[in-house]
Formats: sequence, structure tokens, C-alpha cells
Amino acid sequence: MENVQELAVVTTSEALLEHWQGHRRLTRKVIESFPEKELFDFSVGGMRPFAFLAMEIIDLTEHGIKGLATGIYPNVNELPHHGNNPALIPTTKANFLTKWDDVTEVLNEYWKQIPEEHFQEINVAFGAYENKNIDTILYFIDNEIHHRAQGTVYLRALGIEPPMFWDRS
Repeated sequence: MENVQELAVVTTSEALLEHWQGHRRLTRKVIESFPEKELFDFSVGGMRPFAFLAMEIIDLTEHGIKGLATGIYPNVNELPHHGNNPALIPTTKANFLTKWDDVTEVLNEYWKQIPEEHFQEINVAFGAYENKNIDTILYFIDNEIHHRAQGTVYLRALGIEPPMFWDRS
């Protein structure tokens, strides 16, 4: 008898997308909470202002989901948050929120193109990060949580009550 290893299913593709979208809804609330100037200028301890942290989240989500669906990624150094194309970085909070919403739709559109068996395949994201696709997705979510937490600290330093970390509605 052949020994066949079955993968345990912890969640579904749809549930994972909803989990990620919940984090995106909360991060959007953090962006909304910033005053216009401070979104682009305020930082703590030499870290980047939140607009640049949020731009990294946008880049990884937009170009990451396209790469996961198509197998084609830009090089990591070509992403706007690396500063090589500042014209692609929104310069107002309203434009930032519009870009955020546009990328949410990109995520929904490309997610549907990823077959579930593709999650276990190994790829090299952005020409630099070799991993299983599921682990790359989890990295994108973890990265967003990490940067959102920085934004939460910035808001508290500005005397602004941040959205509650559990409010992903």
C-alpha cells in the first residue's frame, strides 16, 4: 500500500480572502484616521511616514496578487514604494483612499483566478522571495498587520484614538 500524505485543510480560499479583506478594511480606517499632513509627514523614531508604509501594503497587495495569479511579478526594486516612480504614489489622503479601494477590487478580481492547488506551489515573488504561494500570501497579510500597528502607534503619538484592532467590519 502506498503512503499518501493528505494536506489538512485549515480554511478555504474564500475564508482566507475574507480574512485578508477584513485586515484591509481596518487598515483603511487607520489611513482615514490620519490628518492629511501627518499621513505624509509624521513618523516616530526615524521610521517612514504612514503613507509610505501604506504604499508598501498597496504595492505588495496589487502586484503580489497579480503575480500569484499570473506567475509574473515586477522586480521588487520596481515597486513604487521603493521610490523609483514617485508619480505612482498618491499625494493626498483622498487619492490614497481611492487607490486603496482600487487595489481592493484588483485583489478580488485576481483572487478568483488562483486555483486552490496553486497555493502549495513554490514561486519566486518579485524576483527575490522564493516560497510556497500560501506562505507568500500570509506574508502579505502579516506585513500589512505590522505596518498598520506602526500607524496605530503614530496615531496615539498624535493624540488620536486609533480604530480598535479587532474592528474589521
